[in-house]
Amino acid sequence: MEEPVAPPGKVHSRAMQASRVTLPKLDPPPPSVLAFLLGRFPFIADWESRIKRGLVRVDGGGLGGLLTVDSPYRAGLKILYFREVETEPNIPFEVQIIFQDAHLLVADKPHFLPVTPTGPYVRASVLARLQEETGLLKLVPLHRLDRETAGLVLFSLRPESRADYSRLFQTSRIIKTYHAVAAAEAGVLPRPWRVESRIEKGEPFFRMACVEGQTNARSTIRLLAERHGYGLFEVHAETGKKHQVRLHMAVIGHPILHDKFYPDLQSEAPADALPDFSQPLQLLAKRLEFVDPITGEARVFESEQELAWNPLRRSE
Repeated sequence: MEEPVAPPGKVHSRAMQASRVTLPKLDPPPPSVLAFLLGRFPFIADWESRIKRGLVRVDGGGLGGLLTVDSPYRAGLKILYFREVETEPNIPFEVQIIFQDAHLLVADKPHFLPVTPTGPYVRASVLARLQEETGLLKLVPLHRLDRETAGLVLFSLRPESRADYSRLFQTSRIIKTYHAVAAAEAGVLPRPWRVESRIEKGEPFFRMACVEGQTNARSTIRLLAERHGYGLFEVHAETGKKHQVRLHMAVIGHPILHDKFYPDLQSEAPADALPDFSQPLQLLAKRLEFVDPITGEARVFESEQELAWNPLRRSE
C-alpha cells in the first residue's frame, strides 16, 4: 500500500493495525460504501483518496479485496481500513502498565483515551500507545472501556491463548468492579440495588437504551460513602453490555457525574475538539478478579487511580 502524505501544515496520524467495520442493515441503504463511510466517520481523513490509493478494501465478501468509490452498499460486507486523521487532538495523560507476562498485559488507562483508534483519535488510543511503547504489534484488547471511563483494560499478547481469556468475559467468569460518583443527598440508604434489564442500541447510534425483553444486563450497586451531596458507589457488573454501568446508575436515579449521554443526551462539542479535561466522567473500572486460564492462578488487579468523589464540595 502507498504511504499517505500529510497535507502541508497538518499533523498526520495513521493506525499501526487495520480496523474492520461490518456494514449494518440500513433503511434506506446509502448509495455506496463511500457514502456510508463519509456519513459514519466524517472525521477520518479523505475517504475517497484513500479508496483510490487502495487503503480501504473489502475483507472477504467475494469481491477479491477490490473496492472503488462507486462500490454499492451491501449490508454485512466487511470493510478493512487503516484509520487516518489529518490532525489529532493531543490528550496529555499517560497509560500505566501494571502487569505483563507472556500472555497478558494489564493497563490502567486515564479518562479521555479510547482503547482502540476511533473517530479523530488514532495514535492517542491506548492500543497505539502500548504498541509503540512495547513494540508488541499483536496486542489485542480483550474488552473495552468507554473513552470517558478510566481504569483497567486487559490485553492479549498471544493469538494462541486469546480465546481462553476471551471466554472469561463470555461466560461471566471475571468479576468486574467499578467505582462511580453521583449525586446522593444525605439520608440515601446505603442498600444494594439489583438492576436487571435488556440493553440494546438506541438513538443516536452511539447511545444504548434499556428496552422490553429478556434480560441481558445485570448489575449490583451499593453506596460506599456520602458527603457534601455526592456519593461514592460501587458497581459489580455481572455482564458486559456497552454503557451498562452508566445506564444502570441512571436507572436507580443516580446518574454518574459529568455523564453527557445518560439519562439525557447533552449537546456535544465537535468531535475533533479537545474534551473538557476539568470534567471527566466520574466512572472508574477499579478492580478485575479471575482465575487465569493458562496458569490457574487467582488474579486480582486494582487500578491505582481514585475518583474525585466530592469535586463540587459545598461550602460549610
